[in-house]
Amino acid sequence: MKDQITAKTVLILGLGGLGSPVAMYLAAAGVGHLVLVDFDQVDLSNLQRQIIHSKVGEYKVNSARNTVQKINPNIKVTIYNKHVDEIFLQTIINNIDVVVDCSDNFTTRFVINSICVRNNIPLVSGAALRWSGQVAVFLPKNSPCYRCLYDDAEEQVETCSEAGILAPLVGIVGSIQAIEVIKILLNMGKTLCGKLLLFDAYQNHWRSIKLPKDLDCPVCSSNR
Repeated sequence: MKDQITAKTVLILGLGGLGSPVAMYLAAAGVGHLVLVDFDQVDLSNLQRQIIHSKVGEYKVNSARNTVQKINPNIKVTIYNKHVDEIFLQTIINNIDVVVDCSDNFTTRFVINSICVRNNIPLVSGAALRWSGQVAVFLPKNSPCYRCLYDDAEEQVETCSEAGILAPLVGIVGSIQAIEVIKILLNMGKTLCGKLLLFDAYQNHWRSIKLPKDLDCPVCSSNR
């Protein structure tokens, strides 16, 4: 099992509240290669929830690399201090075993989803806002894709910085994302493929709903 996971490469897009626990737990689990992407610098307001960072003003990719290498000195870390767009993402997607979407806007999430579907790569998606979090796993050819769940009408949803968020919530959501990644890498257990796991922290309530495949989805449907 150890040799199996050390041979794997995981791409994490976004190193904020979700990306922080994802990167730290995957490094601790022994994933051999992490590819980290974020364009931002650490702000003082980030520190209460983005636990991978400690130095204000540092680029998040540098801060995250330093932290995960302290956790696992043997890990390989590749960093990209860039915005995510389709051209860039397509150039780095080769040899990636799982993509983890920890971004905070629908434009980026749609791009990530399209690239994963096109390249047949598993996608573990997480989101959190205020008191609510969600996680889903999309396995190309075996499940609906992210675009089946959301359409362009959702683009105006607020971000965490605009609406606020409960700091421990992103730790919970990111931890579940890390669990799903490990299950996919090791081909063990039952993943959230085809489901959306929802957590209401205010009511301390979990629920799982089945995701239908959109037969007219502009990304994954055979009818397009």
